Amino acid sequence: MYLARIDGTLTTAKKHGTLQGVRFLIGQRLEPDGSASGEPLVIIDRLGARRGSTVVVSTDGDIARQWLGNNTPARLMTVGIVDQVHMDGN
Repeated sequence: MYLARIDGTLTTAKKHGTLQGVRFLIGQRLEPDGSASGEPLVIIDRLGARRGSTVVVSTDGDIARQWLGNNTPARLMTVGIVDQVHMDGN
């Protein structure tokens, strides 16, 4: 799991049958200091995350398969919307 900032949504003309009605988000993975890391990713969402939200992303495809069926190609999925992040200072 990791944190990501939601930068937008993605609309498709055609998609895998298991993904009908599923909302796609564009998310940017975040480092512990809040800086962006890597390339933007497509994340499926059923929690209603909005642009600018920080979300918890699961990389475990089992959660997506439980929701969408065993043959879904989806893997990255929002599992939480973050209110605040607290880190202990060193």
